[in-house]
Amino acid sequence: MSFSDLSVRSFTDVLASNEPVPGGGGASALVGAIGTALASMVGNFTTGKKKYSEFEPDIQRILAQAQELRNALLLQIDEDARCFEPLSKSYGIPKDDPQRDEVMENALRLACSAPLEIMKTAAKAIDLHSELAVKGSSLMLSDVGVGVLCCKSALMGASLNIFINSRLMKDTEYAHNLKSEAEALLSEYCALADRTYSTVLEKLK
Repeated sequence: MSFSDLSVRSFTDVLASNEPVPGGGGASALVGAIGTALASMVGNFTTGKKKYSEFEPDIQRILAQAQELRNALLLQIDEDARCFEPLSKSYGIPKDDPQRDEVMENALRLACSAPLEIMKTAAKAIDLHSELAVKGSSLMLSDVGVGVLCCKSALMGASLNIFINSRLMKDTEYAHNLKSEAEALLSEYCALADRTYSTVLEKLK
């Protein structure tokens, strides 16, 4: 079963259940996909409009990229679940099992891999919204604002899964590098999302 193929009601039902997946990572990917869909919406309302003809090549590029990013984020809902499942099972390994530490370490690394990809994809979507705040139809500015907020939430939400799992790693150097990469993405793209939202807000008021 693909979580991304579920209805909104069914997805939120399984999210609300006591099943380990989908969880925060899958929810972050879905929120990012929604934010990226709004980028497509803005692009589709802008393309072909004489008033924005100077931006037409950029809008076409944004539309193509937004489609790719949205598809990627939808796939990452299931990928996050797949990557977290081994970690969920590894907690059941007896603590006196000599292989427990190695299994746990590998599972922790895998569990961090999907959230990192969600972060990278959401960051690219934030880039698109930053362009749309300038080049998109002024009638769609509120949608740019909502979209960039969704993508920022996806970015921040996915980072939490990295932080909670990397702190348990025995390989502290690997954990440090992983956290540093996540923190760099947060620093750059939360700031860009905030600037984009502020630009939207200033134009709307």
